Amino acid sequence: MSPTFRYDPVSIALLVHDMDQRGHAVIEQAFCANELADMRHYVERHASQHNGRYFAYHGLDALADSPMARLAASPELATLLDRLHRHATGASAASREIFPVLRCVQGGSGARESNAFHYDATLITLLVPVFIPEEGQQRGDLVLFPNLRPVRASVALNVAEKAVLQNRLSRRLICRGIDAGWLKPRTLPLVPGNLYLFWGYRSLHANQPCDPHLRRATALFHYGDPHAGSLATRLILTLNQQRARRSVARSDTAA
Repeated sequence: MSPTFRYDPVSIALLVHDMDQRGHAVIEQAFCANELADMRHYVERHASQHNGRYFAYHGLDALADSPMARLAASPELATLLDRLHRHATGASAASREIFPVLRCVQGGSGARESNAFHYDATLITLLVPVFIPEEGQQRGDLVLFPNLRPVRASVALNVAEKAVLQNRLSRRLICRGIDAGWLKPRTLPLVPGNLYLFWGYRSLHANQPCDPHLRRATALFHYGDPHAGSLATRLILTLNQQRARRSVARSDTAA
């Protein structure tokens, strides 16, 4: 399983240009119907195991034998991400790991996971929509404040910025600013079968609320940690994984 894309320098340069200027890039129809069906079948099977509640799987171990794990291990995806990173920074990533995450927002428990604005730990975020609601006002669209910050030379500064913005009070204030029109993020409707790229480390982003009667599932692939190997990065990753497990446990218990 791999995205359909040309890896020539011109194509890579166009993707980087769109990520820089528009805040995101799109590879349309990156996956064939059978590949999308495989991902959907996996999500449906696990959604039923969680009784229609929110769940998230982080890392290759949690996603073992899934289409998402196969994509994360594909040489084609590794080539795409490495060339994007080298074009943008002039060097390969310190860590070549591709870290996959599957998030499925459904049921009332999914509301807690919406509007959770954050910066990613890795420079590049690749997003694959699996299920996206087509009707209603609340479809879980991706919202971005693109490229707000550069890559920080200091790990401590990166951690401090995340601490200031990634808490309930700050997120509530951001949402109020958006509702009042003071803050104007870019809203990105997602189309299953397409592939989306943005600078996750540099862009404050979240998904909007999703109607609890509908399902929103996305596969995310993170690449290029600027602070690879630092204790702070490992601690943040561990805390994020623990938080995801607690969210799933709360959802399953509530069901």
